[in-house]
Amino acid sequence: MCIEMIAALDDDGRRLDRLLRKALPDLPLSMLHRLLRQGRVLVDGSPAAASARVMAGSAVTITGDLALGFKETRLDSIPPKRTCPTPLSPYILWEGAGLLILNKPAGLAAHGPESLETLVRAYLAGRLRPSLSFRPGPLHRLDKPASGIIVFSTGLEGARYFSALMRERRIKKQYLALVDGNLEASAFWEDTLIRDRKIRKTFISRNGKENALRAETLVFPLAASASYSLIKAEIHTGRTHQIRAHAAFHGHPLSGDKKYGGSFQPHGLFLHAYTLEFPENPRTELPLRLQAPLPDGFRRKIRDLFGEIVDRENRC
Repeated sequence: MCIEMIAALDDDGRRLDRLLRKALPDLPLSMLHRLLRQGRVLVDGSPAAASARVMAGSAVTITGDLALGFKETRLDSIPPKRTCPTPLSPYILWEGAGLLILNKPAGLAAHGPESLETLVRAYLAGRLRPSLSFRPGPLHRLDKPASGIIVFSTGLEGARYFSALMRERRIKKQYLALVDGNLEASAFWEDTLIRDRKIRKTFISRNGKENALRAETLVFPLAASASYSLIKAEIHTGRTHQIRAHAAFHGHPLSGDKKYGGSFQPHGLFLHAYTLEFPENPRTELPLRLQAPLPDGFRRKIRDLFGEIVDRENRC
């Protein structure tokens, strides 16, 4: 069995061993290095070292019998298009510049089996240029129970640009949420959070643990009653479950968020990634601001509790 792959523009200048780890994720790392030591990995017909830099257009070949019990995965091709029970088109807010920006429905995971990522790959099948080192995927988190804006990469340059903006905190993200209790005034929640990976829950850290991370959330009340408040939350950091953990710690857990002590709601929590704002950049075609329409269930809940709500900028 012989595997041959062609390096594309996204692969240009990358180390050979790193390309192969991307292209063959199920191949044990020890086996990969053994193949390299044995000279069974060729670049343009010649044995190459692990540290060799691969140029776009080069042929990368693994020779000999590779019937090793692992599943071969080629990243220079995308899974073939198949009929999906839930097509991606209704979720698309914007596409271009190496990015695909979607309005995720609540209850659908962003990645993993039978997820939004599955639909994205089917949608992109046959449309992307081949690449060994790039796989389209989500560029930030959005919890499965939450809805709203999530950004996927469709190209390496788009992924790098968006990730750089995130690191530099130049992207503004706002959420709408329904919380328990009457939140009367704006607040700035600043704490350090710690993640318990075993139970998949985030807590406020009070003892300065080394792996605790700073989290900042700016909260604006839009409407309130004795039992509930509709808030707009602007996150300045992107910690896992940041809004959910922050709201619970500050006495206003998300309504329906059983994991963090919220009141019972038959349809679960109400958390929606509402707007995404980019800095002005004449070199890209990205819009300055995107808004994801509210899910019907969330909109009805707001109307039932507060009537028609209009904030300073948008009708909810």
